[in-house]
Amino acid sequence: MLKNILITGASSGFGRDTAETLAHAGHQVFASMRDVADRNRPHAENLRAKGIHVVEIDVTDDSSVEHGVTSVLDKAGRLDVLVNNAGIGSAGISEAFTTEQVRALFDVNVFGIQRTLRAVLPAFREQGGGLVINIGSILGRVTFPFFGLYGASKFAIEALTESYRYELSKLGIDVVLVQPSNYPTNIFASAQRPGDAARGVGYGEIGAIPDKMVQTLMELFEGDNAPNPHDVAEAIAQIVEQPNGTRPARLVVGQSFGADAINAQAASIQAQLMESLGLGQFAEPRTGFAAA
Repeated sequence: MLKNILITGASSGFGRDTAETLAHAGHQVFASMRDVADRNRPHAENLRAKGIHVVEIDVTDDSSVEHGVTSVLDKAGRLDVLVNNAGIGSAGISEAFTTEQVRALFDVNVFGIQRTLRAVLPAFREQGGGLVINIGSILGRVTFPFFGLYGASKFAIEALTESYRYELSKLGIDVVLVQPSNYPTNIFASAQRPGDAARGVGYGEIGAIPDKMVQTLMELFEGDNAPNPHDVAEAIAQIVEQPNGTRPARLVVGQSFGADAINAQAASIQAQLMESLGLGQFAEPRTGFAAA
């Protein structure tokens, strides 16, 4: 069944590839981004040339999100899938990031998801179905030093997604978390770097490690054996095609670094926890709902 799909942060990277992949499969895709008439104008024009609708949405602004979602609903009549992809990266000595930088990181990576969910879920509940796909990271399960603030935002998405999955499970709405590994997108090249670099001086030689790690990743991504970021778009496309109530709660894409093992252990613990709270019905498979 072909669906109406909204993707945030679709000017490049996973979002752009996912928009093109889903549109090629015949779905009606709404690719959202900031600065459609300015900085992202070339990206918007390229997507439109491929039959993809472009929507102006700044996930850090309530009114922008609400207006953008309303425009999609007015155009499409209904929305079946929301892909929360918008995000920014962060790499460096954690202490050297200012509070303002961390606030900006969470505003996009975490609060942005809350904004889009609040804008979309009333429509999903009214129509009795829908699919939410949140793009997390393996760094929401395992921690690399110097990527801890970025990881903290992705850890937050883990809890946010799990809670929404339980709360929406009896309303015909699926919530899935996709956890990509390291892939050659622009998230590392454009990642936040410490705004108070002088703090890093106190770390001596350790302070040079973040740049070396990023450089190693860039070299890996340029090599013949670089992981293919299209894996993520394909995984999302497969999730979209699955019947409602049969989709996984989480899906690691790429090298897991143990995130898949943690997922399995956490799922077992969560199921026991829900039972102990008398809420086991929220962890049971859903039946009787139409596809999103």
